Amino acid sequence: MVFTALFAAVLCAVAPFSIPIGLVPLSLATLVIYIAAGTLDWRFAVVSTFLYVMLGAVGVPVFSNFEGGFHKIAGVTGGFIIGYIPCSLAASFVFTVFRKKLGAYVCGMIIGTLLLYSCGTAWFLLQTGSPLPTALALCVTPFLPGDAMKIILACFIAPQMRKALARSGR
Repeated sequence: MVFTALFAAVLCAVAPFSIPIGLVPLSLATLVIYIAAGTLDWRFAVVSTFLYVMLGAVGVPVFSNFEGGFHKIAGVTGGFIIGYIPCSLAASFVFTVFRKKLGAYVCGMIIGTLLLYSCGTAWFLLQTGSPLPTALALCVTPFLPGDAMKIILACFIAPQMRKALARSGR
């Protein structure tokens, strides 16, 4: 439980710092989610992400640009905020099932990212009425290189953190 709360706190501390890229900001939130998913059991990883989303929904300024409130979830980027939960679930579930395999980390994070992009882009389409190619150009394409780098970084960090937690008896 302590590590669940710790990852939720780190996510809350990191996510508000973002770089605006059009309507959807670039954030390190996914990096923290990937690391939590690769470190914790899937239930705890999902709870840590859910805590972050709920804290932001009730108004704690943990979303990009230090904003919070349900209006952010209802806005054009809300699908990405909600999409963090299935991203965390898919990635951490794959890690839990295929433990100790580096390929599981990569596959889990890619599957989680695809779910994140799907949720975010679908919500964006509903909110803006944009055509799919425009939505993909705004919501997916600019983030592919950064998310690839985050996945690579998390693939080095998460297994080491998982091993350290296992050694500590947690």
